[in-house]
Amino acid sequence: MVQFSAKLRGFLKDRWLVFVASMWVQSCSGIGYLFGSISPVIKSGMGYNQRQIALLGVAKDLGDAIGFLAGILCEVLPIWAVLFIGVVQNFVGYGVVWLIVAHKLPALPLWVLCVLIFIGTNGETYFNTGALVSCVQNFPKSRGPIVGILKGFAGLSGAILTQVYAMFNFPDQASLVFMVAVGPSIVITAVMFLVRPVGGHKQVRPSDHSSFLFIYSICVILAAYLLAVLLLQDLSSLNENVVIFLTIVLLILIVLPIIIPIFLVFFSEPRPVLEESLLPEPEKQEPSRMGSFILSLSEVEDERSSEEDTLPPSERQKRIAHLQAKLYQAAAEGAVRVKRRKGPRRGEDFTLLQALVKADFWLIFLSLVLASGSGLTVIDNLGQMSQSLGYSNTHIFVSMISIWNFLGRVAGGYFSENIVKYYAYPRPVAMAAVQVVMAFALFFYAMGCPGSIYVVSVLIGLGYGAHWAIVPAAVSELFGLKSFGALYNFLTLASPAGSLIFSGVIASGIYDYQAKQQHEHRIQSSGLGLGVPLVVKDDFLTCYGSICYSLTMGIMSGLCIIAFILSMIVVHRTKRVYAQLYGTPLA
Repeated sequence: MVQFSAKLRGFLKDRWLVFVASMWVQSCSGIGYLFGSISPVIKSGMGYNQRQIALLGVAKDLGDAIGFLAGILCEVLPIWAVLFIGVVQNFVGYGVVWLIVAHKLPALPLWVLCVLIFIGTNGETYFNTGALVSCVQNFPKSRGPIVGILKGFAGLSGAILTQVYAMFNFPDQASLVFMVAVGPSIVITAVMFLVRPVGGHKQVRPSDHSSFLFIYSICVILAAYLLAVLLLQDLSSLNENVVIFLTIVLLILIVLPIIIPIFLVFFSEPRPVLEESLLPEPEKQEPSRMGSFILSLSEVEDERSSEEDTLPPSERQKRIAHLQAKLYQAAAEGAVRVKRRKGPRRGEDFTLLQALVKADFWLIFLSLVLASGSGLTVIDNLGQMSQSLGYSNTHIFVSMISIWNFLGRVAGGYFSENIVKYYAYPRPVAMAAVQVVMAFALFFYAMGCPGSIYVVSVLIGLGYGAHWAIVPAAVSELFGLKSFGALYNFLTLASPAGSLIFSGVIASGIYDYQAKQQHEHRIQSSGLGLGVPLVVKDDFLTCYGSICYSLTMGIMSGLCIIAFILSMIVVHRTKRVYAQLYGTPLA
């Protein structure tokens, strides 16, 4: 009994349990990805036009991105308290929206719904920050896979919640908003005490690689299963019992990773665990202080010759140590004057304010504004895009882009990790590659090619998702883990910044213009335009055909090419940094 109690305590403090619980948090925290399904419900229930829906979408994006408070609170409050704040915001925000849309409360002005959607979606930032900060600290040497898998489950949450909604067979569409308010609140409240840093860098096991492979296998099976379920539902009419069975299998797949911590703690032979550093090797060397002077590795790294990059790590460190010893002696004898360091170097710990004066940080941010903002515009407008092309069931496209978003995040984390580990090449090169793919998909839709809605759903889902696996890991490498929550939440402002312009101004303006032109043409074609002044009620304007979004897609395709150029500039600027962090390539 005593042994079981000890194992139970070890189980509750195991970093793999924290990771699995964080996956469950993320699997229902991507509430914003359901906006494509929620927006038609609000539009019909409240009688809004497309521009008003776009404003609600911008409010949602701002709520999803403004996470400064969550990042700050993560440093002063326990993680469970941070998660609980998010639960309260989600429940109150979307709960009141449901009461209004279901006409259980009187209709309120548009700005009130914007505030409520902002509050509800802002709960996401607490879920994301709590889960990411806990797991990145517990797995400091596996940042790419950890961030990719966690952000992947957040991207998949739209498809998961849609499937759960279908199982309950609610009598009206407004119940989807009710489920968004209640479902995530229940799940996250149940597991919030499990998600926290547990000193995971001291729990390294030889089996960790196999555990990650098992998680990746579950991710691929989960995505394939969801895609098959969606196609089955689209091609045939399923009865309620079949839908319930399919949803139960889905939930089993989501819960299945709990096998890893159970097996490691209760059924595997105790083995000595290793410890991995919270920072890369060069950063572990503390600067030596001599009076008021500071000598550090980063001071001499910038002065060394480029040929030293090709030396083995051990030889390179010997040369650097030899140079440092000479500098120490010279400084002690007064022969040289050593300048005091002015803040950290790339690869060390930055605060947010210190990062904001670095060119690399702003290049990454601007690249995200253009590419991620374009992807988010497609996600927000996907319901309207599919309707304009004559598809009645918009849920399948919203769910499909969630699945590919998920795979993009998982694959982005996996492949970018291989790039830095096996080639010691800057991680942002993976971001540049997916931006080219996004540009192609947007251009394909702009040309009005057959099946373009499917191409956009797949490639934009993959590309947008990959960004949010690659960027957080890259930022943690270039600017450290100390203020990772604040740095991450600042970068998430990039998506709504782009969406504010691309969706709130460009996409909605072009859509309403084309809808008005079509409305006028229909009236004139029906013989009603006999010199009588035309009165158009914007509330009832609907656009049909690929022309509704083709110009918007073309513009965003060009912006993704600009984002690619910015990303390649970051790659060029950080080659030496990654060579220092990851040493000689393994390939």
